[in-house]
Amino acid sequence: MSEMRVVGVRVELPANQPILLLRETQGDRYLPIWIGSVEATAIALEQQGVKPARPLTHDLLKDVIGALGRRLEQVRITDLQEGTFYAELVFDGGITVSARPSDSVALALRIGVPIHADESVLAEAGLVIPDEQEDEVEKFREFLDSVSPEDFRGAQPG
Repeated sequence: MSEMRVVGVRVELPANQPILLLRETQGDRYLPIWIGSVEATAIALEQQGVKPARPLTHDLLKDVIGALGRRLEQVRITDLQEGTFYAELVFDGGITVSARPSDSVALALRIGVPIHADESVLAEAGLVIPDEQEDEVEKFREFLDSVSPEDFRGAQPG
């Protein structure tokens, strides 16, 4: 299992489909995951430090977890089947709950817990970006700095 960090989200054209990009913290593999526009907005808002006037669904879930006296310990991206990624939320006491990776990442960012990916998922879908392509990753980061949550409003999940 490898710890991952969120590089960010962007809208892939021409399909207008948001994509979440994760990278190994102790490695050179990237993991791109297609996600819905609502989750992309939630991730982008949190990364940009934007606090909405009313809690979004992921903020609400964070508050519910705390109110119930539980603690989210980590998020795991556990499987990839026929192009669909699977994840789980790992709570104190060994409790796990199945979840979509996009929701899991949005929640992990809000709570500040690590995100991990199973080696089997990284072996199947992970991408190694050679040094000469690192400028593409830098362009992606620049894009993330310039994107706003409104850019995701028109995207429809595939």
